[in-house]
Amino acid sequence: MTASSTPGNRLNKSHKLSIAGVTVVAAAAVSLSLVPGNASAEAEGKAVAGSVSTAPVAWNTTSNSGQATSVQESLTKQHTIADRVAEIHAKQESAAKAKAKADAKETAAAKAKKRAAEKTKASRSADRKPTYANNLNGWIKEALSIMKKEKIPGTYEGLHRNIIRESSGNPRAINNWDINAKNGVPSIGLLQVIKPTFDTYHVKGTPKSQYHPVANIVAAANYAADRYGSIDNVDSAY
Repeated sequence: MTASSTPGNRLNKSHKLSIAGVTVVAAAAVSLSLVPGNASAEAEGKAVAGSVSTAPVAWNTTSNSGQATSVQESLTKQHTIADRVAEIHAKQESAAKAKAKADAKETAAAKAKKRAAEKTKASRSADRKPTYANNLNGWIKEALSIMKKEKIPGTYEGLHRNIIRESSGNPRAINNWDINAKNGVPSIGLLQVIKPTFDTYHVKGTPKSQYHPVANIVAAANYAADRYGSIDNVDSAY
């Protein structure tokens, strides 16, 4: 006996159509339910539950594609902003380095200018330094300049008068016959100063030689100021 002739196993045309319809309707319902928020499509699927269709089911990816595009655009925008920020930072850093370099150059130039000005000032000061003639007049004037700085009293007249009496203006004059000479310390120079007196009253900055005219005058004037109040008060051997 064949399966087709077995009672209860034979499907007539109506049964076959019903099964096919249920299958297609189920597929359509699944397809429509995959589209988010599409309530009208779901209702339409229910409305055609009794009809038969052999059309292929289409998957709707429009929403997913839109989201992907939005994300891509957002990432692109973020990258663009990051690149712009990096570019701004690079420009700021470059500007800061350039400013620091310019400031250093300006500082160096200012220092060089200051040194040049100081050098010029010193040169002018040196140029203004008085020069004295290498004779009795010049020696007395130079001695008076030093005496003024050291606060040693005395005048041109007092110095000149005593120099003429003691040595006639000869810086190499030496006394080899008085008591000082006999004691081994002869009077030497313009104002005939013995070595112990010269060493005691020598003024710093002048040569340490009794024969040096300016050093001799200043030391003698310093001694006279200490003993007589001023070289101007001396009128004889002192």
